Amino acid sequence: MKNDRRRVALIIESSRSYGRNLLRGIAQYSRTHGNWSLMHEEMTIDASLPQWLAGAGVNGVIARVDSHTLDPLRQLSIPIVDVRCRNAHTGIPQVETDDRAVARLAYQHLSERGFQRFAFCGFREAHYSYNRLRFFRECCEASGKSLAVYETDGATKPITSIERAGLTDDLALSRWLKTLQPATGLLVCNDIRGHQVLAACRDAGILVPDELGVVGVDDDDVICPLCDPPLSSVRPDAERVGYRAAAVLDELMQGNPVHDTMELVPPVTVTQRMSTQVSAVEDRELARVCRFIREHACDGIDVNDVVEYSALSRRALERRFRQELDRTPHQELMNVQVARVKQLLKETSLKLEQVSRMAGYSHPERLGVVFKRETGMTPGEYRRQANHAGGDNMVQVE
Repeated sequence: MKNDRRRVALIIESSRSYGRNLLRGIAQYSRTHGNWSLMHEEMTIDASLPQWLAGAGVNGVIARVDSHTLDPLRQLSIPIVDVRCRNAHTGIPQVETDDRAVARLAYQHLSERGFQRFAFCGFREAHYSYNRLRFFRECCEASGKSLAVYETDGATKPITSIERAGLTDDLALSRWLKTLQPATGLLVCNDIRGHQVLAACRDAGILVPDELGVVGVDDDDVICPLCDPPLSSVRPDAERVGYRAAAVLDELMQGNPVHDTMELVPPVTVTQRMSTQVSAVEDRELARVCRFIREHACDGIDVNDVVEYSALSRRALERRFRQELDRTPHQELMNVQVARVKQLLKETSLKLEQVSRMAGYSHPERLGVVFKRETGMTPGEYRRQANHAGGDNMVQVE
């Protein structure tokens, strides 16, 4: 029997989480619809085409198309789908993350944290940075807010070189960050830039998230936890982008016409980590107290410890909490503890006694009462629900 299984080349980097998720989405489509032979080798985003491509007899290509790969890909005379979308190319359909929706989601997240000032940090020659800045500015202007902007000039056109330029721009970046008035919500163009910004904040003594809340893009599962503090990030639906790109390529390989337009896929959510885990307030003493609570709530402190730390009397502190945050210091303590319990229940297999100690409760029974009151679920019910939604991906924490 003749083997008519289609051979599809994937010119997509595996060095970044976004690229890896594109590959997962393509693989899912192939398993359920195409039964393709997928050809791929490990590469970075700006890599040249692999030498084996011209003689591989492929029937179609899904690629991160760029100026140095466009002509060689066209010479193959086979269907191509672009998932980089840096420029439009006649005859090549494109599937991409919706950067307007990314910017809107980031703006909403920062606004919900209470930020009234906004800033953006990116790379000047990177197309994705340009798009996210443009749409983030739209969000700010629609709300009557000003936007402070800082962009590092790329030394050369390849994206990896542009992003590396941020590592040598630390002094100028630090000077700009110091000009931002607390409290400011900052969108960075991607998680790589976020890592650079948070390092600069740490060296400059800028308190994140109290003085500067930072949210990235890509939700890279390696980069975000490496940041100090861990970086909140918009999670694009890269698997869906890959899946849709494969569906478009399938149509092309079957001889069906496909328009050259770009299909946009909205992001999923914002994964909140410590870089935006704050209620932004103009009152700097209140912000200082909230940071103390956030850092020590799980150490067993109570409201008396908070009052002793504060420069305010108990009555004045209570009044400012109600005015600015619509809650009491006791409620703020409890919110931090409950958030920690949720994290431990979702991300670990620790027993409730261990979770209780790590969240600042001396008895698991007390934790159970508070958790049930605040969430409507027992800790066990919450863990089962989280496991069902997220799969069996727990890790043991010592």
